[in-house]
Amino acid sequence: MLFPQLAALALSLSLIPLSHAAETVLGVYMFHRHGDRTPKSTPPANLTALGYSQVYTSGQYYRNRYIAANAALKINGINTDIVKQSQIAVSAPSDVVLQNSAQAFLQGLYPPVGSALGTQTLRDGTNVTAPLNGYQLIPVALVTSGSGSEDNGWLQDASNCANAETSSNNYFSSAEYQATLAATNDFYKSIAPAVNRTFTDSRISYKNAYIIYDLLHVAEIHNATIQSADLLTPETLFQLQTRADQHEWALAYNASDNMRAIGGMTLAAEVVDFLNKTITSQGKNKINVQFGAYASFLSFFGLAGLPAVNPDFYGVTDYASAMTFELFTNGPAAPFPAASDLQVRFLFHNGTTNATNEPVAYPLFGQLNLAIPWNDFVTGMSKFSVGTTERWCTACGNTTGICAPFPQAPSSGSAGSAQSKQGSGMSNAVAGVIGAFVTLAVILGIQALILLLGGLRVVNKRMLAHPVMQRESVELGKM
Repeated sequence: MLFPQLAALALSLSLIPLSHAAETVLGVYMFHRHGDRTPKSTPPANLTALGYSQVYTSGQYYRNRYIAANAALKINGINTDIVKQSQIAVSAPSDVVLQNSAQAFLQGLYPPVGSALGTQTLRDGTNVTAPLNGYQLIPVALVTSGSGSEDNGWLQDASNCANAETSSNNYFSSAEYQATLAATNDFYKSIAPAVNRTFTDSRISYKNAYIIYDLLHVAEIHNATIQSADLLTPETLFQLQTRADQHEWALAYNASDNMRAIGGMTLAAEVVDFLNKTITSQGKNKINVQFGAYASFLSFFGLAGLPAVNPDFYGVTDYASAMTFELFTNGPAAPFPAASDLQVRFLFHNGTTNATNEPVAYPLFGQLNLAIPWNDFVTGMSKFSVGTTERWCTACGNTTGICAPFPQAPSSGSAGSAQSKQGSGMSNAVAGVIGAFVTLAVILGIQALILLLGGLRVVNKRMLAHPVMQRESVELGKM
């Protein structure tokens, strides 16, 4: 973690406008949250019209950033109008909200091309125009893990990782949890009339902080009338959000028991693997967009040390939030640069991204520089990445299904410890569960990593919509 003065300096550096004049972007990996949806407490959850609009708008922004003919950061060699399928990879878990969000995003990223570009002439001279004004069909790969993420009320329900579930459950026996549960008991009972049509009295407590907040957050957006609305003052809603943030952060990341951050670990491996493929393919693999739930955001934030830069990274990300990893060079793009000439930049925006609410660059791994040399980026990610089936099975303690072939060694309770014993290479995922990693020494490209992610989400739009946020919330763990 950074010392306070270094954290302040890092944050101030992130506010300096970035100059991209001499840069060439070679590849981009993006992890994106779904748009606005109906509440988790009344499944099945569905993407709303507002959510559709949010992710579509985000797609339009990133088109103008990376793909459009006049894009300031156009990915080198990417097709501008008609998508080239080999240049793009898109995936999402088997979840209606996330799958539909991915499709909506793609409509903004590569919109219909119209009759001029969307018409083909057959051999017999017949002209055939694609339906929907040249609507472009882009496949969304199905990630089998994380199925039903937005219908699950508990953060680890979709992880399929036994030790991650155990680790998160440990929070409920911790002194912090017990103290917060007792301290907030009267607060939650006071708002019971606003939620008792959905939750029984026994469920209205800090134990269910997120799904209670989620229900009321959705109601505040969509419902013309809310039962006992007079109870939901701005202060009460803010307290509900703060407690939901505290609750979900504790389930997604713990510095001394990092197995609960399995979503961030597999995400890190996927990022490195894809960007490495951009390098080994000489720039043929250009953009990867993964849709997932907020649990993976929180896990990655903790693993990468981002709360030390800005404490707002403790908060649950808002609908349509996105974090992006840009692989770029400051030199010529042809011939393709050597690894030593490549850098990576991490950007994040909380909520829907558009021309007036753009992503902000933040330093990773406790460093001060916003751009990290490629080899240093791989080293930093390898400290917590989990990217092979065997490593995932060992870390998670799973012994059945795809994990049956892998004997379980005595667990140290830490994925990082298990990884240090096994080296830092990555390989292909089996049956779409995990994905591939790269060996740290040679940075070999293998096969695509399919994330084991799951989760949920919701937060106040004041959080991280701008790089500096003065949160007036109660300190985590205190009233």
